[in-house]
Amino acid sequence: MLPHGGTGAVPGGYRGRMTGHLVTRMQPFGTTVFAEMTQRALQFDAVNLGQGFPDTDGPEEMLELAARGLREGLNQYAPARGLPVLREAVAEHQRRFYGIPLDADTEVLVTVGATEAIAASLLALVEPGDEVVVIEPFYDSYAASVALAGGVRRTVPLRFPDLALDVDALAAAVTDRTRVLLLNSPHNPTGKVFTRAELEAVARVAVERDLLVISDEVYEHLVFDGLEHIPVATLPGMAERTLTISSVGKTFSLTGWKTGWVSGPAPLVAAVAGVKQFLTFVGVTHLQPAVAHGLRMPDAFFTGLADQLQSRRDVLVGALADVGVPVSPCQGTYFVIADLAGHGVTDAVDFCRRLPEEVGVVGVPVSVFCDDPAPVASLVRFAFCKKEEVLREAARRLRSLARR
Repeated sequence: MLPHGGTGAVPGGYRGRMTGHLVTRMQPFGTTVFAEMTQRALQFDAVNLGQGFPDTDGPEEMLELAARGLREGLNQYAPARGLPVLREAVAEHQRRFYGIPLDADTEVLVTVGATEAIAASLLALVEPGDEVVVIEPFYDSYAASVALAGGVRRTVPLRFPDLALDVDALAAAVTDRTRVLLLNSPHNPTGKVFTRAELEAVARVAVERDLLVISDEVYEHLVFDGLEHIPVATLPGMAERTLTISSVGKTFSLTGWKTGWVSGPAPLVAAVAGVKQFLTFVGVTHLQPAVAHGLRMPDAFFTGLADQLQSRRDVLVGALADVGVPVSPCQGTYFVIADLAGHGVTDAVDFCRRLPEEVGVVGVPVSVFCDDPAPVASLVRFAFCKKEEVLREAARRLRSLARR
């Protein structure tokens, strides 16, 4: 994300230049805000808290297994659905952590990251004109993937600062043309972890209106403060209608490996596989045994990573509090949302363009994740998946906000 870092190019947000040859449905999706912000970070030697990728590598044993795969001949096409060792590891993982039974041969598909899994799922399940309900703000590839499928996006907003899901608004967003509900928890960009009550409400709507659910759970192990990640597929009536997506990138700090998976009912997974074969054909072969090894690591690895990120979240949240910048509840993921309204910010896009030069820090305007930018015009997303010394340097630079 993009497990999720994201591209930041959606209607209502930043738009770059487009060629006259691009098909109409994709023209709202221009050059990404992340490309611009990364360039400005380099130009002004700014601390880049914009894009969601760690600045440390994943477990050494996984790196060694990947290197061994290259040296020992795993350099040709994998089976269409992925190497058995990885599909079996995904099935074991879902049973181990959530009690979800899966047939590794028919109910698991390996993809080139979660981004491909999302796109292939929507292309497989959405006919032109079908509606897809999305929680807003949303990971930006969702909008582009719905457009690629010829679908119609309908959004249900999370309201700041509490980020509670408006269940009535969710039910009202569903029409006779709605085919899919696209869910993301833990949620990028807000850091929200949906409660059991909220997920049960989602499940009721899905069952009553006979919707398919695509559940993006790439941050499943990055949950803080003793909270629990609840896969929506575990709720009554949901296993038979839910595709669950995750990936290696966020859980193991290996975003460049671009290895993900889709799991769920065999007929739905088969539909996604039918599309995926014409996108990337198969995933990268030599990485798959290493990812399988990672999924089988002891519980202490998974809890330890979450504890580290929680500590880094606290460093960044504390720095923002010191300069009078409130944040929304951050219960998971890599990200925290800061409200700069008290510092006179009414256009976070403009503010984020100036921030690298004037403060030496990079953030991303939340409006790039929304169809309607007005309610989030003063909000900025910062990533805390960085080394602690990097975050402390960012904190030092952010102190200049108090003098502005």
